Amino acid sequence: MRARLHYAWVIALVTFGVLLVTAGIRATPGILIIPLEREFGWSRTVISAAIAINIALFGLIGPFAASVMDRWGLRRIVLAALALLAASVALTTQMRSQWHLTLLWGVLVGTGTGVTSLVLAAVVATRWFDERRGLVVGALSAANATGQLVFLPLLASLVQQRGWRAACFVVAGAAVVVFALVALFMRDRPKDLGLEPYGHRPAPPGAPRPAQALAPLVALRLATRSRAFWILAGTFFVCGASTNGLIGTHLIAACHDYGIPEIRSAQLLAMMGIFDILGTTASGWLTDRYSSRHLLFAYYTLRGVSLLFLPLTLDGGAHGLGWFAVFYGLDWVATVPPTVQLAGEPLGRENTGVVYGWIAASHQLGASMAAFGAGAIRSGFGDYRVAFWIAGLLCVCAGLSFITIGRRTFVARVPEPSLGMA
Repeated sequence: MRARLHYAWVIALVTFGVLLVTAGIRATPGILIIPLEREFGWSRTVISAAIAINIALFGLIGPFAASVMDRWGLRRIVLAALALLAASVALTTQMRSQWHLTLLWGVLVGTGTGVTSLVLAAVVATRWFDERRGLVVGALSAANATGQLVFLPLLASLVQQRGWRAACFVVAGAAVVVFALVALFMRDRPKDLGLEPYGHRPAPPGAPRPAQALAPLVALRLATRSRAFWILAGTFFVCGASTNGLIGTHLIAACHDYGIPEIRSAQLLAMMGIFDILGTTASGWLTDRYSSRHLLFAYYTLRGVSLLFLPLTLDGGAHGLGWFAVFYGLDWVATVPPTVQLAGEPLGRENTGVVYGWIAASHQLGASMAAFGAGAIRSGFGDYRVAFWIAGLLCVCAGLSFITIGRRTFVARVPEPSLGMA
């Protein structure tokens, strides 16, 4: 008897949990900036530098993680990454020196989260789904971003009531929980269970066998010959700078500068997380039906306008920030589904995972630069105003690129079922 629920949805649910928790781990340093300043006297620039290393490694490891998963198995690699994360985060409670912060939060946590990154969402969606892929990528991308946000009120409350070390133990424990879920339910490919991908359509007789994915460096070398790759990588650099790097890392500290309590600002980020699930899942639905290029133009441009007005919003206090949180949450990683859709443009669908891995690396390099740069701007100018304006202008330019040079680069196609059109 045919099962009513395809196991691909179980895999998607487990992956959602992994991305949710590991993204929450990545968000934890945003809560720790003020407590570490108070306890150790470390400057905001020093703390931001460690966070920047974390974010950079998170991105750079992604393309190699996709290749390693192909060779050693998705389940085995994800388990190893979760074990590293649980141990590294727990050890941060014992740090006493700046180099401890750099090693643990910067290098080790950055390495572990680099495996459980946006690339994992792309790999799972590509392996397990022939239909509903845009929807799945949207939902998993939402988990990746939302985990950074929904954990924050709990962590902020723990920091206030029990100290920052209690928050570290909580996220380390969450990593242990998802480790157990992966060990029990994750599988590498549908064929391991004698299944085809969800919505599988048999290839017509005589069709060529699917090509094997390229090695990361080979894929990078070939992809860089494509203008499509540079547009996607450049705009995703801006995406990372304006989300993880700037807002995800520094909004709580920026609110503190305006007299807004840390718990209240953490609640605002959590509100972004709630609306991010709606926005990114809806973006996946839209990507299955409409032009990815036009969607990206709208997402980036509207985000840029909101950042340009953010200093005025902060002047108005927490009430105005509530509306900002709703809008920014809807837009947070709405860019991911259409970007994944277009990532197959340079080297074909079979290389979508590794090409998107490099595009996602650009995302995290942008986030890394913004995490450090915003901290340096705050130290130099006394507030984050200039950082918000720079990010806003970059987002507007990124949006415009899809209706200027992007118009001649991404050729519209007749949409395939559940794949949409470029």
